[in-house]
Amino acid sequence: MAITAALVKALRDRTSAGMMECKKALVDSNGDIDAATELLRKSGLAKAEKKADRIAAEGRVAYAISDDKQFAAIVEINCETDFVSKGDIFGDFSQNIASLSANEKLTELDAINQAPLAGETVDEKRRSLVTTLGENINIRRLGSISTNGVVNGYVHGGGKVGVIIAATCDESVRDKTEELLRNLAMHACAMKPASISYLDLDLDFVARETEAIRAEIEKGNEELERLGKQLRRIPDFVSRHQLTDDVLAAVEQTMKDTLKAEGKPEHIWDKIIPGQLDRYIKDNTELDQAHALLSQTYVMDDKKTVEQAIADVHPSIQLVDYIRFELGEGIEKKVDNFVEEVMAQAKNA
Repeated sequence: MAITAALVKALRDRTSAGMMECKKALVDSNGDIDAATELLRKSGLAKAEKKADRIAAEGRVAYAISDDKQFAAIVEINCETDFVSKGDIFGDFSQNIASLSANEKLTELDAINQAPLAGETVDEKRRSLVTTLGENINIRRLGSISTNGVVNGYVHGGGKVGVIIAATCDESVRDKTEELLRNLAMHACAMKPASISYLDLDLDFVARETEAIRAEIEKGNEELERLGKQLRRIPDFVSRHQLTDDVLAAVEQTMKDTLKAEGKPEHIWDKIIPGQLDRYIKDNTELDQAHALLSQTYVMDDKKTVEQAIADVHPSIQLVDYIRFELGEGIEKKVDNFVEEVMAQAKNA
């Protein structure tokens, strides 16, 4: 059977494979387009396996929300180059995976890989893209949150970082909560909180960071002293975890003793001490401000913490879940050294 340009184009349209690959598959299958499609599919699987050990640290983070707005999914899809990650083919694939996960409320990678997508399983589609795009492509991870309240999310930098977040609230403020959650997701993309509340921080982590933060300030103070600049205060504590009722009671008593020694009238202490206590708590919760969302200064209004910003919208709003994915985190990227590569080739010449 004659292999016409129209037949090659039809196979290319069906498979997205290269023109020469399509022509060869048609020749090998004697012009049977279905058989040629199967040959390319099998060839694609083989090529996908050959590329599977190549480092894929670029790609996109994508998220999607179910129609009832009570389930959100976030995925990280990796490829090898930034060029491919910015393309429409890879971008559409990434968003389709997120949407499929959200619409079907899938929570496991195995379930995603076996789910149907445009007449194939997701894994078959991924392998086909390996052939089409010429790079290793991985569906690296999936996160999901579910609530009887509201979910929302945000992706920044063309898929470099993404957040999904959930809250419960009164029915009367669902729309306001949805808008707030998008803003909080934007905040979390920028500020990188590890958890919602300081209560979620591991106590061993708090203990280790307490020593590290103090040591870092002490080291920095050595340089400040050398330069004749004002030294940073070394905090008593670094987390609200450590500010027990007894600790705060002792701090308050010290403040009262100081005001008394300064001759301040006792009837005005109640106007001074709350502000001083708030300042003390802020000065001694550095770790929370770095790692706990509710304790951070809100990027939309730096006069408030995130916790205060939420309360200002409505007191019924309670954050219940939060996931943040940053592209490539934890992947060891290959660093090419051009000089060493040239020298190695010269030695072997």
